[in-house]
Amino acid sequence: MRGAGMITIKEVARHAGVSMSTVSYVLSGKRTISEETKRRVERSIAALGYHPNAGARALASNRSQVLGLVVPLRSDHHLPVLMQFVSSIAASAREHDYDVLLLTKEAGPGEAHRVTARSMTDAVIVMDVESNDPRVPELRSVDAPVVLLGMPDDNEGLSCVDLDFATAGRQMAAHLADLGHRRIALIGSAPAVYQRGTSYAQRLLTGFESEAAKRELSASVHPCDPGYDAVAACLDDVLRADHGVTGLAVHNEAALGALLLELRRRSLRVPDDLSVITLCPDDVAENQAVPLTSISVPADELGAIAVEMVMARLVQEQAPEIRLLQPRLTDRGSTSAP
Repeated sequence: MRGAGMITIKEVARHAGVSMSTVSYVLSGKRTISEETKRRVERSIAALGYHPNAGARALASNRSQVLGLVVPLRSDHHLPVLMQFVSSIAASAREHDYDVLLLTKEAGPGEAHRVTARSMTDAVIVMDVESNDPRVPELRSVDAPVVLLGMPDDNEGLSCVDLDFATAGRQMAAHLADLGHRRIALIGSAPAVYQRGTSYAQRLLTGFESEAAKRELSASVHPCDPGYDAVAACLDDVLRADHGVTGLAVHNEAALGALLLELRRRSLRVPDDLSVITLCPDDVAENQAVPLTSISVPADELGAIAVEMVMARLVQEQAPEIRLLQPRLTDRGSTSAP
């Protein structure tokens, strides 16, 4: 016995005693069919467990029922966190009866045009946005809804959703300053992330430095690769005696485990000897050797909002909008007075 998914439109037509074109019209809603005939076809569809295939749905509605997700997989990405975004977008898309096509190549500006022009996708969500993103002019001209999960400097005419990373950077510095820390350091993302001009890293750095200057703090910045040796070398620099650093802000999820291990190896206790605040998803902060005070990266919420924004634009024309989520700080006891 074959699976229900293999039932054909021809068998539905035979079961309902109508033509194949009548079944097509019932599915697409493109022609008015009498209520009685429509109900008969629907009963046959239900009885046989018929599911129109993606190609048939696309022909019927001029829609592919697929969202394109542009997310270049780079060596400096922290995959566990990246996959939280991807799975959130995929789950939210399913609720709208959409599938997700992952576009993971470090493609040039033409990628969004390519998949929408060929009707492979109905809309596109773009991640890994740079401050001066070369894709921006092309994204403005794509003839399909586009939503950026991230925010370029030049966002005129684009729809974007992101965490307010500049405010998050300010909050990290302010939290340490409020506890009485005067000498602080930011252990940042990998050097390649800054060299590429990744928007979120740049905005957090700007917020952190502006708040430190406003509070007249001594603040240093240390881009850091996530490997253990790189983290140890970074700490050598951060903890030089002449720096006198008492508070660390960390924007590098992949380095957290090595960082805490290395502090312990150096007999430095958190928060007694060194306060640590980080920006990462809540589960990452909670599950460290020392649970960390953190500003949350709400991957699930951001992914769901990106899908909701793109779906709204599929239904009707909408003005471009920027949605920045306000940062949420959770104190887990890894920061205290110096």
